[in-house]
Amino acid sequence: MVSPSANEVFIQGRTRSGKPFRPSDWAERLSGVMSPFHPAGRMPGAHLGYSPWCNPKVINGVKCVVLNTALRDYDPMAWDFVIGFARDNELEVVEACLLPDGGSINPAPGASTP
Repeated sequence: MVSPSANEVFIQGRTRSGKPFRPSDWAERLSGVMSPFHPAGRMPGAHLGYSPWCNPKVINGVKCVVLNTALRDYDPMAWDFVIGFARDNELEVVEACLLPDGGSINPAPGASTP
């Protein structure tokens, strides 16, 4: 179960037993299936890109799907499909928030750093 306060969920390409999930392009396939789900609705050419709510990423060397919880409000059945895929395949699911690419967190002025 995903907490209501989570913004994003990482579905990791690793099973609960620690084995890599196969096939190796599972994240791209799952994200491709979800490509029609878009905040702007169906658009011409939408199948040529991923939904902003479901994207494949490699995080720390592990293939993942980053699932935005906005999909849960937009289409609960689509959300259940993706979460059910993770559950049925015993994939690790982690609630998190992805930082923008290239972004870093800078301490507030005057704050001490470790």
